[in-house]
Amino acid sequence: MFYVYVLGMSNGQLYIGFTPNLKERVQKHKEGKVFSTRRYLPVRLLYYECYLAKEDAVRREKMLKKFGSTWSHLKKRIANSIKDFQGRGQC
Repeated sequence: MFYVYVLGMSNGQLYIGFTPNLKERVQKHKEGKVFSTRRYLPVRLLYYECYLAKEDAVRREKMLKKFGSTWSHLKKRIANSIKDFQGRGQC
């Protein structure tokens, strides 16, 4: 399986990532071993999607990062999951 995931960071922003091992990757984020999120600890897993094909997960991650409308649609779908982060950062 391949995963696209969303983390909530301490600065109120959300982080989008991709991994073949969700549990291990989230643990690395929480331990501060990921450069892009270590300054914003603690982090919390808010959402993930799983795919059988790596190409599908990579394409989805790129769409979320590149197209604002795709990201906005996802944020609306998971609004209750990210409500703690609303009003802070870019959320």
